[in-house]
Amino acid sequence: MKFLPTTKRELKLLGWSKLDIILVTGDTYIDSSYIGVSVIGRVLVEVGYRVGIIAQPDVGSGKDIGRLGEPELFWGVTGGSVDSMVANYTATKRKRKSDDFTPGCKNTLRPDRAVIAYSNLIRRHFKQTKPIVLGGVEASLRRIAHYDFWSDSIRKSILFDAKADYLVYGMGEKAIVGIAHALSKDCDATDIRGICYISREKRQDYIELPPYQEVVASQLAFVEMFKLFSENADSVSAAGLSQKQDTRYLIVNPPSVALSMEELDAIHELTYTNDVHPFYKRQGKVKALDTIRFSVATHRGCYGQCNFCSITVHQGRTVQSRSEDSIIREVKRLTSFPDFKGQIRDVGGPTANMYGSKCDKQLAEGSCKHKRCLYPRKCKDMKVAHDRQTQLLTELRKLPGIKKVSVASGIRYDVVLADRQHGLAYMKEVVNHHVSGQMKIAPEHTVDRVLKKMGKPWQSSLTDFCDLFADLTRKARKQQFLTYYLMAAHPGCTLRDMQALKDFTSDRLKVRPEQVQIFTPLPSTWSALMYYTERGSVSGERLFVEKDPSGKEEQKRAIVSKPRTRHGRP
Repeated sequence: MKFLPTTKRELKLLGWSKLDIILVTGDTYIDSSYIGVSVIGRVLVEVGYRVGIIAQPDVGSGKDIGRLGEPELFWGVTGGSVDSMVANYTATKRKRKSDDFTPGCKNTLRPDRAVIAYSNLIRRHFKQTKPIVLGGVEASLRRIAHYDFWSDSIRKSILFDAKADYLVYGMGEKAIVGIAHALSKDCDATDIRGICYISREKRQDYIELPPYQEVVASQLAFVEMFKLFSENADSVSAAGLSQKQDTRYLIVNPPSVALSMEELDAIHELTYTNDVHPFYKRQGKVKALDTIRFSVATHRGCYGQCNFCSITVHQGRTVQSRSEDSIIREVKRLTSFPDFKGQIRDVGGPTANMYGSKCDKQLAEGSCKHKRCLYPRKCKDMKVAHDRQTQLLTELRKLPGIKKVSVASGIRYDVVLADRQHGLAYMKEVVNHHVSGQMKIAPEHTVDRVLKKMGKPWQSSLTDFCDLFADLTRKARKQQFLTYYLMAAHPGCTLRDMQALKDFTSDRLKVRPEQVQIFTPLPSTWSALMYYTERGSVSGERLFVEKDPSGKEEQKRAIVSKPRTRHGRP
């Protein structure tokens, strides 16, 4: 099967009269292992279910949502690869003009709060329909009561707002197959790990979070709820959670068990076309495809736990890596594509050099509740596999048909420096063979006080890495540069801090930064907690938090252009 069906005509060609499952997504249909809805669809087909996809349906009519009829088992609903409010609005709440996951890049097809909009659309056109199952990053980040930046309020779990039946959180392959099996046999699905559901009764064996009404009324209660939630997000050690949200309870089962290397290999080696479905392709170019078509994901999850980042909330804190053989097989398959030009755009993951890394203690007992793997410095129990990564990159660049293999997904430079045994050899391999002119790193800031609030490595790590990169680049006789991702207006960051960042980048890094974003409080992240409460996440001390959109813009201007003075602002 080249693509999953998205029209009645395709159903007939497959000999299917009906579908077991229909997946609805806020992205266009890109058939790639980088796109969650495609992965879920392929996994369900692989175990025997008939699955179709409806991408970016018109929420003003029933013409799209009714195109494939009604499923036999359930509807799966996702906002897409990005939370729809992040996709639709800037950090200062201006409407975005473009959407990389929409044909023609015009931001006109993804509704605000897409998960809720699509669930309502289904209920409107299919009365008393089959269960609705929510999934993807938008549902995952909003699975409990959460601070919502766009409405400046505490909202209920999206499961309540969408009036859906189940919510799959995290990387949901195991959970969604479990739900499909249960519903196909008319069995209870409520004990499946990695899901949320609504119950009339609380689970006596689960931790009870402060109720919704209490966390709305009290920031202290919200902080208590958030800490319990964060402490119970590990697939090995987490307890289940209950939270009263009206007269009923949100039930959050413990996370799904992490995939084995063999399971992850199998998912990535399904027959993805790495292309846009023809039904949508004729509507215009999809920019996101340029990045992912000839890229290879080596792992998922992140040990970094940066306070502003949603990756650990969704993908988890445990890094799950593919085998070298599986990665090599995928690269070989890509070289057979007619339009392949010899360039692999990226080999990596959330952080490229976390591939193969592990902590035996974490795998056996779960993540430490009051200690982080990399902050304020790398834990001695964290085993980094730079030697394994170096060998993999060396093998990939020597494959027939390969001209260039790039590492474009970003490198955690403090981890490189901490690996005194293999870090230097890894960097030599990368600098000599795997940089396409620029290497991306994400210091985000250079003022240590702000870095502490972000959970990022200290300024000294950045300068040491810059010196190492410059030295290796000079010895390689290459014209290569570092690209820095920086952030303005993070909780605790003042205008003076941004001016200090400007001075540092100008005087020490000798650059005028272009990749500067304004902080967005993503649901269920520690930085969103700090933004909402205006207090430090651990110590609880008062923080300056820039909430005025013009003040946020001024913080950004302080580094990208000559700042204008505003009296009275720190």
